[in-house]
This record gives sequence, structure tokens and C-alpha cells, in this order.
Amino acid sequence: QVQLVESGGGLVQAGGSLRLSCAASGGTFSSYAMGWFRQAPGKEREFVSAIRWSDGRTYYVDSVKGRFTISRDNAKNTVYLQMNVLQPEDTAVYYCAAKQTYRYIWWTSNGYDYWGQGTQVTVSS
Repeated sequence: QVQLVESGGGLVQAGGSLRLSCAASGGTFSSYAMGWFRQAPGKEREFVSAIRWSDGRTYYVDSVKGRFTISRDNAKNTVYLQMNVLQPEDTAVYYCAAKQTYRYIWWTSNGYDYWGQGTQVTVSS
């Protein structure tokens, strides 16, 4: 059973940085893509970024390109989301998710079967 546990959220001022972590267990993650999603109050969940575990290829939506960086640590089975130049509109609950790449195109937002509990990111102006 795949389990994902996020950490690293918090309160930061606009222009600041945070690094989110997602510790993964219970799977052979070399065949997975890992994604980060976010959901702001009253809004739909938004796909933010993905990484293909096997080779580290990354994908970002336009709104975070150049500010966010997704990475993974194979030894720790952990995926990170480094978030820089944070803005109030980045305020949301951030979720880590996992999907098997043989079933879905790795950089798309669909097909995620496993989800973490979420971590709150609040950016003050």
C-alpha cells in the first residue's frame, strides 16, 4: 500500500521560500510519477508540477515556472517542492500524489491513485 506523507508547509511572507517534502513508502517508485497539487479555499484543485521518478524529468504549470522546483531523492524515497518568490496567490493546501507511469502519461494531471494528507502553505502580503 503506497503511503505519502507531506511536510514543510507554513506561513511565509510574500517573496519568501518554503520547501515541501513528500515521503513515499509501500511501492517501487521507479515506475511512478509524483505530482504536487494545490487547493485554495473555494477553488478547484490545481495541478502544479510532476516528476518522473525513473529519470527525474520534470513538468511545471506556467504559473509556477521559474519559481518552483520539483526534485527527488532516491535514497530517501522523498520528493521535494522548492517554492521561491512565493506570492499570496500561492496560498493553498498542497498535496503530494503518485501514479504509475505505465497507465498514464507521466506529465499529465490525471491518473493519480495515491494522495497525501496535505500541508498548508500560507503566504502573507
